[in-house]
Amino acid sequence: MAFKLGKNKGFQATAGEIKTKMSFGQQAGDSDISVPGTPVIRVPLEGNVLGEANMDGSIYINDMIEPGSFEERQIINHEMKHATDIKIGKLAYADDHIMYNGEKFERAYINGRDMIMIEGKWKEAGSGDFPWESEANHKGNGDI
Repeated sequence: MAFKLGKNKGFQATAGEIKTKMSFGQQAGDSDISVPGTPVIRVPLEGNVLGEANMDGSIYINDMIEPGSFEERQIINHEMKHATDIKIGKLAYADDHIMYNGEKFERAYINGRDMIMIEGKWKEAGSGDFPWESEANHKGNGDI
């Protein structure tokens, strides 16, 4: 299974009006799986990415995942751990780095792949070889 932190979407404004604020409708999330304050939105995700926690507090889940399935619950639980870490300031990311527990990990696109520098080596995002992924995978509810 691949999980990946989303891209930093941030707030975008035009003529002083914020365009990326939460709204009712698509961005409000799927009412069957969303949690108050954390909309879960079904979207097509690249490659084998199953879910993404976003800096805006939303969670994307691959639209190919069967609604109501055990797999869907696992993905949402995993991404909810990331979303919680983001909300409490333990995890943050931008297009060029990830901050986790105060440590900065460089991030870059290399040969079209999202890569993160860890222990002096570039590893592909979503590989699970990162401390924030390890913690989200082993949170007391069994491995994901």
